[in-house]
Amino acid sequence: MLKVKPPDEYPPEEGRYLRGNDYSPVAVCAILNTYDFKIPQRITDIVRVSIEAGAALAGTLQTENIGIEKIVANVVANPNIRYIVLCAVESPGHLCGEALIALLEHGVDEQKKIIGTEALTPFLYNLPIESIERFRKQVKLINILNEGNPDEIKAAVRACYQEEPTEFRGYLLSDLGAYPEPPIVQPLTWRITEPWKVVTKEEERRLTEIREKAASAGKKESRR
Repeated sequence: MLKVKPPDEYPPEEGRYLRGNDYSPVAVCAILNTYDFKIPQRITDIVRVSIEAGAALAGTLQTENIGIEKIVANVVANPNIRYIVLCAVESPGHLCGEALIALLEHGVDEQKKIIGTEALTPFLYNLPIESIERFRKQVKLINILNEGNPDEIKAAVRACYQEEPTEFRGYLLSDLGAYPEPPIVQPLTWRITEPWKVVTKEEERRLTEIREKAASAGKKESRR
């Protein structure tokens, strides 16, 4: 089974995660639906047990834009990572778990908006399309969103690095070996650090229509 040594620059992005076995085929993503200065013990435990079980990376996801961008940048820098375990309770409003699922299933549109999610601002402005598409090809999602049982998460991680196909919750998992293309080490450019403030052409058109309707209604009212 082919494994590759990750480049010295791996992982290129900092964040709230722990680094484990660089040759492991799995990373764990736990949704953080609270403020980052009061992380619950249950989330800390998930991250810790994931690394102890053999994950390459394990950390939290709090936003549906920059948070996902960091995950993508770090994963495509290590071709050994072939699975992502998504767990813990979804974040209302941000819906970053749903956004990650939608990214892997549907990708992004021409504005780099994740297709098929109701998240508030699911824009990946700081990522090149090359990294986004590579991420979608490189990893498979193990979806146990809204669950946080450490034993279940450990079982998911361990199933991913078995030599023989192993069943976990309807998934048939095994170590696939490294993705057969070179790593993409491309730190985020941070052109846009507040994506929620950016208005796309589509949104601008919609807002213009709303303003025009409101103005028209106001004129009609003034004639009465």
